Amino acid sequence: MTPAALHIASVSKQYGGLRPLRIEHLTVAPGDQVAIVGLDAAAAEMVTALVTGATLPDAGTVSIFGRSTADVHDSGEWLAFIDQIGVVSERSVLLESLSVVQNLSMPFTLEIEPPPDSVRIAAIALAREVGVPEDAADAPITRLDRANQIRVRLARALALEPRLVVLEHPSAYVERSHAQAIAADLKAIASRRRLATLLLTADAQFASGAATRVLKWEPATGKLRESTGWFFRRNVCL
Repeated sequence: MTPAALHIASVSKQYGGLRPLRIEHLTVAPGDQVAIVGLDAAAAEMVTALVTGATLPDAGTVSIFGRSTADVHDSGEWLAFIDQIGVVSERSVLLESLSVVQNLSMPFTLEIEPPPDSVRIAAIALAREVGVPEDAADAPITRLDRANQIRVRLARALALEPRLVVLEHPSAYVERSHAQAIAADLKAIASRRRLATLLLTADAQFASGAATRVLKWEPATGKLRESTGWFFRRNVCL
């Protein structure tokens, strides 16, 4: 039986919020696109840290493709473990003075001025896949709007072909029309790559466009409640 891309059971973690972060149960199958609505930025950051094994829960278990994060014992093991996971976050720094191609070359090489031809080709292919305009390939990151900067972050998360991608509030600073286009592209990319995704957001409309399962997080209990259509999308953020 194929193990889940992500399995969280009875997790609790103190992180400086009003109450501990709690997640009662979550299973993300390989190739599944799941969104959790209701996590603020601090809680989403902690979920990412738990999923990547950067921190361990105070209680409960987090497993990635059948391996508990608690079973990763040293930095060498952790680096191999983390290669399975891509992260899209505003906390992931883009080097603003460098071009799109240079930023997307960095997962492959430190030789970026200029990158080798093979790396440049791979970087351009990633940019094209996520919808960055082709004429922006050699433009500095500062010339891109927020929507295209999110696309570059997504491309960089995909560079090493992870099996699971975690996204923190990708639509937070993006215009609604651009956000829905990003959501549709994210869903299509995940489907094409057979990629598991975990979207952490406060934007129920974006979640509905980007994921096949939308869950509402209840912070007091840690329960994740399934979306129930338009009423959920209308009221989840009230």
